[in-house]
Amino acid sequence: MALDPVVPGSQEAIYAIYDPLMRVNDKRELVPYLAQSMTTADGGRTWVLKLRPGVQFQDGTPLDADAVLFNLKRQQDTVRSPGNVYAKQIASMTAVDDLTVQLVLQDPFGSFANAFALRSNDGTLGLMASPTAVRKWGNEYARHPVGAGPFEFVEWQPDSRIVVKKFANYWQKDKGLPYLDGVEFRPLPDTDSAYASLENGDIDMLFASYQTSLVRASKNPDLVTYYYPGNGGEFLYFNFTKAPFNDRRMREAVLAALNPQAMSATLYQGYMEPAQTPFSPDSPYFSREAADQYPKYDPERARQLIADYKAGGGDPNFTLSSANNPTRAQFAEFVQAQWAAVGIDVKLNLQDLATFSSAVVQSGNFQMTTWVSGWPDPFPNLLQLLRTGGSGNYGDYSNPQVDARLLDAVSTTDQAKRVEDYKQVQLIAGQDLAIGWYSRAATGLLATKDVKGVVLDIPTGPQMWATAWLSH
Repeated sequence: MALDPVVPGSQEAIYAIYDPLMRVNDKRELVPYLAQSMTTADGGRTWVLKLRPGVQFQDGTPLDADAVLFNLKRQQDTVRSPGNVYAKQIASMTAVDDLTVQLVLQDPFGSFANAFALRSNDGTLGLMASPTAVRKWGNEYARHPVGAGPFEFVEWQPDSRIVVKKFANYWQKDKGLPYLDGVEFRPLPDTDSAYASLENGDIDMLFASYQTSLVRASKNPDLVTYYYPGNGGEFLYFNFTKAPFNDRRMREAVLAALNPQAMSATLYQGYMEPAQTPFSPDSPYFSREAADQYPKYDPERARQLIADYKAGGGDPNFTLSSANNPTRAQFAEFVQAQWAAVGIDVKLNLQDLATFSSAVVQSGNFQMTTWVSGWPDPFPNLLQLLRTGGSGNYGDYSNPQVDARLLDAVSTTDQAKRVEDYKQVQLIAGQDLAIGWYSRAATGLLATKDVKGVVLDIPTGPQMWATAWLSH
């Protein structure tokens, strides 16, 4: 965990200390924030970034063009940074004047401005660290972060809390922002204990990534639920390098065996929104054709596919890996029973979240595993999820046609072309059954009624801290 833009870390707290250069609004439009504009006049090869005047870091130094160049160079030099993959696309960068930066890319990159509005863990280039503080602290900077956001860093006690206080010279101080004097962030061990802490008043706000938590809170009159349903969702990773899911018949069989109505009633209190593609139906990228071709609940079809696989010498039985929190454990037991009904013996491998994430999913040590990821824009998430060698392609799916369409969608500035590319990606990857989609996901925030001024930032979740306040 870290509070440094070049290190994956505490995403909720990092957005109290740093404001992004760009963000996505509630209409899913990319808009400037600390920047005044970011434009290209040559199809995405050359970009001009203009900054707001008068913005200061929390150490009193200016957020100017030189600071932007320093941060982008730091992203280029930090190979482990999630943002390195985008920063290394920059062939040259120049400070045109104190508030203007020109970036010339290696190749046309029509979605490049989106890289300045991504979540920190997805590789944003939009969070600026004070060059003075980075030079002062060196390798210890993550423990002494200085940004241009609404709150200054105070202390960090690992596995206990992160504390920030109001930044008096915040760039929106003329609006009275930020309203709060400070914020304390606490890590909580699991979804049930975290929800209990909210209900009994130990905490004022809770981040929720599982739909079950959002539904539960929406029925509590003492809580307020904020969420933006988006693209992505809850899904199954198939390991394409191991049996039985290196065979399409088995991927189709396990999906055809899942009853979405029973899943919704059992696990989502009737509120599940089934998913068949990476995009929600209200997205301009959604392909109805891809959704219609996705396997429907058909246990007889599942049994036929399994019998055919067994006739060729295959073993349909497998191990499902997941986290051991109550929500994931309940899901695992439900699908285990669904697959048993069509003749598959499924063993469960449930691990604590840290082990599950690193030693199981990210290491590829699974036959099938669960995951959840919500996002508003296909870039970069779909590229990470489906491209050969993508950073989120943990099942090692590979299709050259999908790779070509994904890269074309990223490079073009023609929105109609981008839409068509992503619809084709859905069709091809859907035919391959690259991912086992089953439910939409919603990034959400649960809060007591005393919390006011909540503004959800679409890519990052509920983290625009400047406007939040308490009524008591």
